[in-house]
Amino acid sequence: MKIVVLEPLGIAQEALEGILSSRVNEKAEIVYYPDRKEDVETLVARSRDAQIVVLSNLPYPEEVIEQCPKLKAIMVAFTGVDHVDIECCQKHHITVCNCSGYSDAAVADLVFGMAIGFYRNLAACEKRAREHGTKDGLVGFELEGKTFGVIGTGAIGTRVAMIANAFGAKVLAYSRTIKPLPNVTYVTLEELLIKSDIVSIHVPSTKDTRYMIGEQELNLMKKEALLINTARGAIVDETALYDALVKGKIAGACIDVLEQEPPFDEDRVILHAPNLMITPHIGFATIQAMEKRAHIVAENIKAYMEGTPIHIICG
Repeated sequence: MKIVVLEPLGIAQEALEGILSSRVNEKAEIVYYPDRKEDVETLVARSRDAQIVVLSNLPYPEEVIEQCPKLKAIMVAFTGVDHVDIECCQKHHITVCNCSGYSDAAVADLVFGMAIGFYRNLAACEKRAREHGTKDGLVGFELEGKTFGVIGTGAIGTRVAMIANAFGAKVLAYSRTIKPLPNVTYVTLEELLIKSDIVSIHVPSTKDTRYMIGEQELNLMKKEALLINTARGAIVDETALYDALVKGKIAGACIDVLEQEPPFDEDRVILHAPNLMITPHIGFATIQAMEKRAHIVAENIKAYMEGTPIHIICG
């Protein structure tokens, strides 16, 4: 069996080789590519002879899959799999497994880093201090006593809700699956948007969640509200968000994801919105998370080779 790692996974190649080899032993040939190539021709050339490919958030479209007749499994070193053509994989009976859970702590940490950074004006405070100024005009807010709305209570959303509780916030949640979470009140999406001071998004990107937050939803939010999106860019209508920020319909937004992956085009309108904190999709990117996902990928490969695949998306 041939396993091809199509892109770097965020840890030293020697460490990755050791982790994978410890699970696979001599049962497969493993090929590592130290660079990321997104063009179809290169991806086909690298994948054509593989039974298993490993990738992170590298786009893996139908045009590639159709030209790889030996391909049996795709191991996605990521939580979301919207960058892989799942319908094509289902048609060809290709198993797809993800790394759910590896970035739960990392993403939740970023949510509160963003919230605190925005509420306490940290970027402006740092600039002011370097300019020998004072705190005048930069007095912020506390999380305690705020109403924190969590959209989606999967693993990450649940962790965010628990941390919000620890800060002394009142937590509202909206999710397709209701869990018995302590000190969390489930409400409709409309009620959550109307009542929350902070709205944090934690749902996957699907046809049902595309533009889940658009003009109508933003109009429901408080003028003092903060929107945080560390999930997927397509869940929020960027044009509607830009309009809401320019017109002061909400106080601000903290965004780690856009429909376009970084580097972003200079003329992308949302980048010029006021009261916007934006990061280049770093929610998952911590040293610990990279190590966790390498181990999960290795376990996914081992389980698949033993005929008992885990973390299955399809197949």
